[in-house]
Amino acid sequence: MAKASRQTAHDLCARWLADLAAGGRAAPRTCESYGRDVAAFLSFLTAHLGETPSLTALSVLTAADFRAFLAQRQREGLSAASLARALAALRGFFGWLQDENLCRSDAIQSLQTPKVPKALPRPLPVEAATDLLGAVDDADEPWIGARDVALLTLIYGTGLRIGEALALTPAVLKAGSAIIVKGKGGKERLVPLIPIVREALAVYAGAVPFALEADEPLFRGARGGPLSPRIAQLRMAELRPALGLPETATPHALRHSFASHLLAEGADLRTIQELLGHASLSTTQRYTAIDLAALRATVQKHPRR
Repeated sequence: MAKASRQTAHDLCARWLADLAAGGRAAPRTCESYGRDVAAFLSFLTAHLGETPSLTALSVLTAADFRAFLAQRQREGLSAASLARALAALRGFFGWLQDENLCRSDAIQSLQTPKVPKALPRPLPVEAATDLLGAVDDADEPWIGARDVALLTLIYGTGLRIGEALALTPAVLKAGSAIIVKGKGGKERLVPLIPIVREALAVYAGAVPFALEADEPLFRGARGGPLSPRIAQLRMAELRPALGLPETATPHALRHSFASHLLAEGADLRTIQELLGHASLSTTQRYTAIDLAALRATVQKHPRR
């Protein structure tokens, strides 16, 4: 405890984030976001209290102190979703401090999470998804075209998150009809590989000019390093105008398309939940709302409406 007392709140935040990352309990992007949220809170406290916050100061914070921070962030333009994430970050940080026997804060547990409007996913129509996969092959380097086709076909054909797809190793090429994917929180799930996905991956593997070592990423950038998700996002942005697609047509929209199109074909929600790796069925149920919205739109076209 004496050693911890000499550490600044920022030092303790860094330790907490390192524990989160090492334990696989949060994705790298989540750790980055949480780090920014807690850093903003500590900066706020420095101005709010008139000094760098100590462990003692953290332990006596009131609900009003936390509300003042959230109110400031709201004035700065943060959305309800971002405020909810900031509160989750603070709860995580203070929970870790308590687990480490460093300090305890009951005040933060009394705060209500801001209500976040649940935006519906925006999948592509089946025809648009098909057109996209046909157009992405048009690249200056044939192997890069094959790579992009394989990546986007994989996402659309399995519902993987782009981060999950880019984390795959060449072992997937020998996996047969299914692979084990590690998702959020380190949770593993079994994902089937349909023939068109396996074929696209095989074409890419035969064209890539770099050695695909077993412990390295399957998908490579132009210089042989790990493929950045930003490259896939930019590739789809390039194709959107020619295909008449909205700005919501991103790699993640293909994951939404996978779920929405399965639901339209009669798949049950529990199965889709398992395939997507959703922790809660309520998250998967959003696709039902999309299906109902489409039905309403169809009914509105009825000549006797």
